[in-house]
Parts: sequence; C-alpha cells; structure tokens
Amino acid sequence: MNLASPADYLNVFKPTTRTHWDWASPLAIICLGLIGIAFIYSAQVPTHGNDWLKQIVWFGFGAAVYVAVSLIDYRFWLSIVHWIYVACIITLILVLVPGIGKMVYGSRRWLFVFQPSETAKIAVLLVAGSILLHDKVGSITQSLGTLGKLALAVGAPMLLILLQPDLKSAIVLPPMVFSMLYVSKLSSRFFAGALAAFLVIVGLVGWDTVRYKDFIEAKGSPAPYVHADKNWSGSWLPLRDYQRNRIVAFLWPDKIDPAGVGWNQRQSLISVGSGGLAGKGWTDGTQAQLGYLPSSVSHNDFVFSVIAEEKGFLGSLLVLGLFAVVLFNGIRIASHARDRLGTLLAVGVTVLFAVHVFVNIAMTIGLMPITGIPLPFISYGGTFMLSCCLLQGLVQSVWRFRKDFA
Repeated sequence: MNLASPADYLNVFKPTTRTHWDWASPLAIICLGLIGIAFIYSAQVPTHGNDWLKQIVWFGFGAAVYVAVSLIDYRFWLSIVHWIYVACIITLILVLVPGIGKMVYGSRRWLFVFQPSETAKIAVLLVAGSILLHDKVGSITQSLGTLGKLALAVGAPMLLILLQPDLKSAIVLPPMVFSMLYVSKLSSRFFAGALAAFLVIVGLVGWDTVRYKDFIEAKGSPAPYVHADKNWSGSWLPLRDYQRNRIVAFLWPDKIDPAGVGWNQRQSLISVGSGGLAGKGWTDGTQAQLGYLPSSVSHNDFVFSVIAEEKGFLGSLLVLGLFAVVLFNGIRIASHARDRLGTLLAVGVTVLFAVHVFVNIAMTIGLMPITGIPLPFISYGGTFMLSCCLLQGLVQSVWRFRKDFA
C-alpha cells in the first residue's frame, strides 16, 4: 500500500487478530536491562550510589519508547526525517555554546539532561536510509551524487560531535553507514578505496602516537598533558592529548603509562581474570568493592568487568549470548523486511549495536584502547538507554510491518 502522509502511517496499527511481534529481541533486551540494573547496584555498593534506581526509571521510559516506536510503521519516520535531522544539528550546535552546553571532564557533551550525540545516531540512521532509498546506487560513477549527499549529511553531525570533543560517539557512525551502503549493493571498488583510506588514517595516528610518546618521554613527566583540553602543538591531527595518552598507555603499558591513564584498564583485566568459572558472587567482587576499579567508571564503561568478576566466565557468556540473540535476530529481521528501507534500517541498527558491544568488551579485556563506548542496556546512562530502546523499536517495527495488515 502507498502511504503518503504521516497520518496514513500512524493509522496502520489498527487492531488485528494476528500476532505481529517478534519476542526474541525484546526478551533478550529485558534480561540485559535487568542484568545492568543488578550490576550497577553492585558496583555502587561501596559508595551507596543510587544510579541503579535511576536506571530502573530510564529502563521503564525506554520500554515505553520501544513499544511506541514498534507500533508505528517505520516508513512514517521518512515523512519527518528532515525535521529530525535539523533538530539534531541544532542541538549539536547548542551544546557547543558556552553557558548552554554543560562542560564535563573537558568536553561539552550535555545539553540540559541529555546528550545530543545519542540523538545524532538516530538522525544519521534515518537520513542515510532516506538518501539510499531515493537515490541511485550502483557503480561508483552512478553513485557519486548519492555518496556526496551522504557524506554531507553524515559529515556535519560527525564534525559537530568531534568538536565537543566526543570521539567515541563519532566513531560508531561510519560502520553503521558503511553497512547500509553495503546492502545497497554499492560497487566493491568503493569499499576497497575506503579500506585503503582507513589504513592510511591508522598509519597517520600510529606515526603521531610514536612521536608523542617520544615527546613525553623526553619531558620526563607527562602529567601536564593528562586530561588536557588541547591538541599537542607538535601535531596537526585533531586528537586531544588525553586521547593520545590512552593510545600510548595501551601500546606501551610497561614502558610508559602517562600519569596512570591505563589504571582503569589494568584493574579491569584483574577483574575479568579473577572471576574464574562462576565468579566471586554478586556484590562480592574485590576490584569495584574496594575501589581499585574506580566508582566513576565501574557502573558505566566498565560494568562488564564487574559482571565478569562477580559471575565469572559463565555470567560473561550469558551476557554475550543475549547480545548474540539481539544481533542475529536483527539480521534475520533485515532479511525478512518487505522493502529496501526496512533492510537498511535493521542492518544499520544491528551493526551499530555490534560495534558498541565489540568495542566495549574489547576495551575491558585489553584488546583495544579505552574509548568510553558504553555497553547497550547494561551501562548506566539515561539518554543512551532511550536511544538504544528507540533504535531497537525501529527494528521491531520492521518486523511487525513486514506485511500489510489484513
């Protein structure tokens, strides 16, 4: 059926006797949310924090958002995608304005009580889906106009996010968009070129990091550069010094560790390694309970470390299994979508979540530098919880509306 106006889309969830819900993902999400609440509580026992109560509230709001978005035909959002995108850009600009955006640890990432970078993920997903749906994609020559539009649409919010600076929120956008380009059957030559460009960027960052390491070694003490809200004067790359410190601490943990910036990762490794098969028991872990894993990160970025220590390998495997259900189910839903837009949205959301899960867990077990990327539905965070629920609600909508209602 052809639906033209927002009202038409909203009217499609009329009563029906058939069941249109897919229960695999929501059940897994509920389990992940409950696990997150339990271990946020455990991580904050020593400090008597109440963020677990706030997480319950955010999870409740998120559940309502999930259901509401699931009940709306996903094509509805295309009718207002431009308004969503404009609102995203405006909030990303406002957060950079002194006196409006809230400064936390040297970055302006908060606008009142929410992070605009989280809403940017939703806006980029929808605008990328809209462009790829309406524009021609094929060979590189045929796709130049589409790629140009996409680069501008995605590049603007990415640049504004980097200006905060918030590297972690910016780096999750390209994989999502590239996955959408891939299912659009863009020429493989484009991806070969993108891979080459990525390797060049990695090489430049590596070269810059080696030079920075030599510089701080020559200074004798890197302490003045930790958490510096500036770029090292010896480089033209748009990296902050605290970001360089994290890379240096990851690559040379024994040779140099700028003022202890690798402390969190070392304590995380101890947490994961000491959990054994079944763990030490809920609230009985030592790293978070004794403060070795700082309370500022144990309930958000490093909450997986708390789970691994207190519930061991089996608890970690359960969490990974639940995420596997969400991710593989997202791909299954993408394969059953009734149109190209549904496939684009489901794949984009699934890859975005896969990046979050992989990078966060790899960070906690020492396979990647610290980035601060949270773990979906488990890490503490209100705006992040709402954005996760909304995005998964879109995937559920793709499933529910894979066929027209009778």
